[in-house]
Amino acid sequence: MGYGSYSHSAHAALTTDRAALSRAEVFKQRGCHALMDPKGLSVREARDSAEHPNSLGIVFALDVTGSMGNIPEYLARRDLPTFMKLLTDCRVPDPQVMFMAIGDATSDGAPLQVGQFETTAELIDQWLTWSYLEGGGGGSNSESYELAFYVLAQHTDLDCWVKRRKRGYLFMTGDEHPYPVVSRHQIEALIGERLDEDIALEEVVAAAAESWHLFFLIPDRQRRQNCEARWREVLGDQVICMESHVDTCTVAAAIVGLTEGALRGVDALADVLHANGTPRDRIAATIRALQSYADLIDPDAPKRIHTHPTSTAIGKPDWWKRLFS
Repeated sequence: MGYGSYSHSAHAALTTDRAALSRAEVFKQRGCHALMDPKGLSVREARDSAEHPNSLGIVFALDVTGSMGNIPEYLARRDLPTFMKLLTDCRVPDPQVMFMAIGDATSDGAPLQVGQFETTAELIDQWLTWSYLEGGGGGSNSESYELAFYVLAQHTDLDCWVKRRKRGYLFMTGDEHPYPVVSRHQIEALIGERLDEDIALEEVVAAAAESWHLFFLIPDRQRRQNCEARWREVLGDQVICMESHVDTCTVAAAIVGLTEGALRGVDALADVLHANGTPRDRIAATIRALQSYADLIDPDAPKRIHTHPTSTAIGKPDWWKRLFS
């Protein structure tokens, strides 16, 4: 999949047209869409083409349980075009985006939904709004995030990895723990594959990480207290704690830009966000969320002295003084 050209104006028009609609009018599914049902799932492909010779697979695996439905709704109503535009501004040439929806396989009717990789605004938007926002969850302080890792490890094929040894990107949103294993019974029931035994979470994460950068995005500071420690055991520094769910697309695009080397640290990130019209408070929040990760991949970072961007003028970082002082 992934043919056709992306139009930011067309994508922005889609979100603008539904600004006044209710959630039920935007997300019309009342069960798993037939084309997102993983039963019999073979392979989801992100391929190069004459139009897109440097494809880069990007997956949003969105928690759609009761406490997390505001993120897919915000993406569909407003911010997904921002993600795509920021990738363009960061000179990421050929992104191909796929959506997955995650619930709780111990209690929900549609705990795993899987779209396709797409390039055009209409099709990217289509798979997002075809997601069934079940609003469930089992109350166990865990959701079935491990199923998404299994799909990436076993059922995706990326030209960026096969041809260029460039890993794709997973952005998983959530606020609870993963289950400790991929259940062989759930895989058989949901996908139709028979496994000899359960797969430990650490094993499926390691398998997915061979060809994917794996990021877990926690939507705000309040919910980080519930799940951050466990996710850091699983993904380490690729757990990103945001200050608001409205920063999801900005943070995700910035991660791609930083990791791909298109953005050389948070100063360059601030410039791109400012040029894109991002409000100053959201620029500051995005940089606070990503400062540690940006330092991790920046060899010059240990030379810096970090201060809070609202401290005195002498202590303000360069990007803050340049853009906002």
